[in-house]
Amino acid sequence: MMNALERRSTFALSSIFALRMLGLFMIIPVFSVAGQSYEYATPALIGLAVGVYGLTQAILQIPFSLLADRYSRKPLVVLGLILFALGGAIAAMSDTIYGVIIGRAIAGAGAVSAVVMALLADVTREEQRTKAMAMMGMSIGLSFTIAFSLGPWLTDLVGISGLFWVTTIMGLIAISMLLLVPKVTRHHKNFRQGYLVQLKQVLKMGDLNRLHVSVFSLHLLLTAMFVYIPFQLIEYANIPLVSHGLVYLPLLLISLFFAFPSIILAEKYRKMRGIFLTAIGGIILGLIIMIFGYQSKYVLLGGLGLFFIAFNVMEALLPSWLSKSAPIQSKATAMGVNASSQFLGAFFGGVLGGQLLLLNNTSIGWSILTAIAIIWLLISFGLAQPRYLSSVVLSLPAGKKTDEWTSQLLAIRGIEEVVVMQEQQVAYIKIDKKLIDDNVRQDLAHLLGKEVAI
Repeated sequence: MMNALERRSTFALSSIFALRMLGLFMIIPVFSVAGQSYEYATPALIGLAVGVYGLTQAILQIPFSLLADRYSRKPLVVLGLILFALGGAIAAMSDTIYGVIIGRAIAGAGAVSAVVMALLADVTREEQRTKAMAMMGMSIGLSFTIAFSLGPWLTDLVGISGLFWVTTIMGLIAISMLLLVPKVTRHHKNFRQGYLVQLKQVLKMGDLNRLHVSVFSLHLLLTAMFVYIPFQLIEYANIPLVSHGLVYLPLLLISLFFAFPSIILAEKYRKMRGIFLTAIGGIILGLIIMIFGYQSKYVLLGGLGLFFIAFNVMEALLPSWLSKSAPIQSKATAMGVNASSQFLGAFFGGVLGGQLLLLNNTSIGWSILTAIAIIWLLISFGLAQPRYLSSVVLSLPAGKKTDEWTSQLLAIRGIEEVVVMQEQQVAYIKIDKKLIDDNVRQDLAHLLGKEVAI
């Protein structure tokens, strides 16, 4: 069960994600129409204004994450949120489409998704990591649905420039949420490497690359589907566009009801690989249902619901698995590559969704998406079960220098990382139980002055 510190930190960091995504997603369903009011606007420039955010995110995730493995993560998150808020303000004050494009590019330059996830990994124990990541994944999914419902209403109320001001306000509120997250100092055994060496190390790891392919495929399919399915909900389910948020929200909530047990099973019984592959299978099944049943309202919604269940399971498992598989000294870097893959997947998904609309053959469109998911499943069969570490919470020693104490801890075999929260006077000790024997327990008891149950 999560302790109070973990619950508070998970709430704060999930809120940061949700506030950023809410501001981002509210623009998407309205800008293709509202953007025509800007001077010099063309369809191509309107599309660029929407897409440039994801492009700068994809480019800058890795630089931000490389820095986050060397320096304190919280200041980098603050910098990213300031850029996000500044970009929103520039877009809000712009009269031309070029000003909006510049503002959106600056907002996207605050590419700290991976840094936020790495910070969440720091302040949660290994055993509680999947729950924390699940809550973050749910906050993203919920913000997506709420944004698609609120976007048209808010635009009607305050206009498109007002909507950009809302994104700025959300960015500033997100900065204040960091006050709930403890300051941490990370200690581990590995020596610091050069930036290029560190990136190469991450890119050479086969399982990490499979996870990068997974997040790329997941968000490609999600984005393509949200471009592709609205017209089918209108034509075959007789649901007007203004009511689509009311379709997505209950399906999302139902999917969370089914997703939670899967996440608990994956972590508690160490069935992560099996649940992961089953979730991809669920996505494939949902897409197959839509190939053959898209003309029926309830079959279409059933396939969409199955897709949402599998999507939410994957959203929770992917960052948790990544944090387990990534080298401890390069955790943020690995998450940065993963986040870049995610945004590239969303970019190509949007392009693909537009192309599918030109086919005028709905079954073939769903078949193409199904084929992509099947290729993803075949690639994912190569994944090995992730390494499981355990966490022990210790009070910091009185009258002893913290750096000296952590160095002594890291010298003990099986202790992989020590995350210190000085203000709370506690430390999370991450341990590989497979390497713990009686000699290690004696060394640890001698250092701590008491027996520790491992």
